[in-house]
Amino acid sequence: MSHTAPFTAFRIHNDDAGYRSGPEQVDLDQLSPGEVVIRARWSSVNYKDALAGTGKGKILRRFPLVGGIDVAGEVVASSDPAFREGDQVLTTGCGLSETRDGGYSQYVRLESRWVIPLPAQLSLREAMVLGTAGFTAALALLRMTDNRQTPAHGPLAVTGATGGVGSLAVDIFSQAGYEVHAISGKAEAADYLTAIGASQILGRDALATTRPMESARFGGGLDNVGGSMLTSLLAQTSPYGNVASAGLAASGELDMTVMPFIIRGVSLLGVASAGTARDIREQVWQRLGSDWKPRHLDRICTREVGLDGLPEVFATMLEGKSFGRTVVRID
Repeated sequence: MSHTAPFTAFRIHNDDAGYRSGPEQVDLDQLSPGEVVIRARWSSVNYKDALAGTGKGKILRRFPLVGGIDVAGEVVASSDPAFREGDQVLTTGCGLSETRDGGYSQYVRLESRWVIPLPAQLSLREAMVLGTAGFTAALALLRMTDNRQTPAHGPLAVTGATGGVGSLAVDIFSQAGYEVHAISGKAEAADYLTAIGASQILGRDALATTRPMESARFGGGLDNVGGSMLTSLLAQTSPYGNVASAGLAASGELDMTVMPFIIRGVSLLGVASAGTARDIREQVWQRLGSDWKPRHLDRICTREVGLDGLPEVFATMLEGKSFGRTVVRID
């Protein structure tokens, strides 16, 4: 497999000629080492990919690297007996497009410890509509339910609900039996959010309160925004409810009191998808391929592009104008 003809990959450089990224020809020997080589079929675009591809965030630890934190495809070679030629597999996070070459490439070489067999009820494309975004949403729900969250606590709020993580969270949480209240600044998105499982659509003003405690209106939720909206969500969460923090679309700051914690027993749970342990990773994907599989993946996937379409998608995402999920077709 080491003598494959050159193939196309979306590579990111940062050198004397500046920060730049785009499709170019590479060969397998240029990729990061690993036991498993796959023929990639699909990838996806996450906020982290937009930051990495444009240099607007310090994501890559070394250069050059192939971009793309997610990938799904078929095994073409493996020195690990756990994987055979033809196996359908996926990888999300795990240092891709950070410390090692990522998924925006016709061939991807991976460490076998991060390779997950494709769940039987998911296609490769569906796995990438989910990708890191769906994995993050499901990991948040797993952490919440591990901490005794139930639908009886009350509705789950989802902030940044029209984004990738938010959209998939709305669908996954409702699929899991929770009432979901979607919070979005995009009034025109109400029909979309209702169609994917939200029972109520609230404007950002629902989380504009500034007092340390407010009357409890949510059982908990998933916050993708950070800052004052997370503070307000915690102040409005019912006793022993859980709020998962997974993003900072508005702010990385958190200015609040300990009141929700010591008076209502509210829990703030961190969700860090990239470094999740293998056993938890397998558990999350097993749920995503079974009882938590979103019902509206076709509606949530709003764009499909090839490698050459990535720069435009990155720009849209960083302007805050992206909607749902974008999958990347690896030709």
